[in-house]
Amino acid sequence: MVERDHFLRILAVILDPQAPDEHRQAVADFVAHDIPDFGGHCERFRREIPGLFPAQVRFAADSDELENLLPGADVLVLESLPLPTPAVGALKPSAIVQKFGALTSNIDVEACRRRRIPVLNLPRKVNGAVAEHAFALMIALAREIPRYNGVVTAEQLRTRDRPFRPYDQRYTGASNFARLPGLHSLIGARLGIVGLGEVGQEIARRANPFGMSISYYQRTRLPASDELKLGVRYCELLPLMAESDYIVVQLPLNDSTRGIIGRKELEAVKPGAMLIDVARAALIDREALLRAVESGRLGGLALDVGYEEPWRADDPLLGLKDKNVIFMPHTAIAHREIGLLDLEQLCRKLWLVLDSRRTGRRN
Repeated sequence: MVERDHFLRILAVILDPQAPDEHRQAVADFVAHDIPDFGGHCERFRREIPGLFPAQVRFAADSDELENLLPGADVLVLESLPLPTPAVGALKPSAIVQKFGALTSNIDVEACRRRRIPVLNLPRKVNGAVAEHAFALMIALAREIPRYNGVVTAEQLRTRDRPFRPYDQRYTGASNFARLPGLHSLIGARLGIVGLGEVGQEIARRANPFGMSISYYQRTRLPASDELKLGVRYCELLPLMAESDYIVVQLPLNDSTRGIIGRKELEAVKPGAMLIDVARAALIDREALLRAVESGRLGGLALDVGYEEPWRADDPLLGLKDKNVIFMPHTAIAHREIGLLDLEQLCRKLWLVLDSRRTGRRN
């Protein structure tokens, strides 16, 4: 039984020979630009997990579907759906619970332990890839790479109202020969993360080596021990917006988070701060965002995600190209292989448990 996440739906194609052709074709098309022979890729991988393939895969989109499917599940794969004590009680004694992620806060691990039901987790490479992308965008905004990429000749500088005037290199170097003002560094800057879930924590781990101070906001504060480990401090949302040099929005999109960064939050933002969103565009109010960039309140904006995908050609945000902005076509996860590596590692972990039960060996 598998939670209906867009990546987890690929498990049916990998493991279930009864998966509909339409499902197989859709997944093959989804990965074709990176993995043109997905069928062959799956066949080769299945040889690594002979005790797990073939399997019958069933999906649950919500807690009601989950409850109905639990009694028959040999393996339960969850990302965000809760598994409370009563649900654990409905599982087979031989069941295995696999979290599609590193954090098991949505699972009653203690109830599973009492029933001797193993709970496996999976630090996902995809989350690391998204965190990398957030940093790529952050650095690009700090150095105004989107605005000045390729602007390297005297003629090009003049077209940007930056007439070239050489330094006296008898006494100086030639760095920043374009005399671009206000370039920034991450060293010593304050990073505000809105949403310190799995990706948010990956971002925090990468920010520490850059010498950044890290604040975070989310509905539920982390235990003090986790804050210490991650090198973060909790901050309410408006103060976080007001004090951060870089703000990364990294929340799931639902009724409680839609438009969480609105007019009030963007008016509170520190002048010149950079805003990065690699989660969902609708977390930020579009009209308030447009005003914040046009007014110069925001010094930079990077969206890996659009309010529509593909974007509408008349989206007013696309008219901001003369600003320090980056708009990407939802590429944070990078190569499709990254997501497949997570799924394959998940399958290997399950197979190791099943194989150790069958053989009595400890893997």
